[in-house]
Amino acid sequence: MASLPIVSITRRETFSSCHRLHSYFLSDEENKKLYGKCNNPNGHGHNYVVLVTVKGPVDPQTGMVMNVHDLKQYMQQAIMDPLDHKNLDEDVPYFKTVVSTTENLAILIWDKLQKVMDKPNLLHEVKILETEKNHVVYRGGSTYQKRKFYSSGLQSNHHDVSSDSD
Repeated sequence: MASLPIVSITRRETFSSCHRLHSYFLSDEENKKLYGKCNNPNGHGHNYVVLVTVKGPVDPQTGMVMNVHDLKQYMQQAIMDPLDHKNLDEDVPYFKTVVSTTENLAILIWDKLQKVMDKPNLLHEVKILETEKNHVVYRGGSTYQKRKFYSSGLQSNHHDVSSDSD
């Protein structure tokens, strides 16, 4: 049996949302120190650019890894409908208990795409451009066990610069 070539396809969408970086696990003072201006009680907005990449074998009958029209529909359902022109903290149930960082947004989008795709195993990467300077990439799964993460001191690596900063 001959092997099939593996190809990646990436589709780009843009959506606008607002949010406030604020953790209910931290005091107001700790939130202000950690998130700076992005902890503004009134929130702030972004024009997010999302790049979704699928990767897999090229089907010899169709010549495609995935029909781009299908990928567009999946992105509409998983990204545009639930997130565009929304307040992430108020309108998206996931962010009622999770800080609305771009890292967590990438995880949410990945999970939503996995649920709507006919072949979720083809999902390779979710990349979000939050600003011109800040990009987040998520490829699914986890590499740290919680116990290892917390015992390593990684969670206490606080900086005075937020993910939204220039």
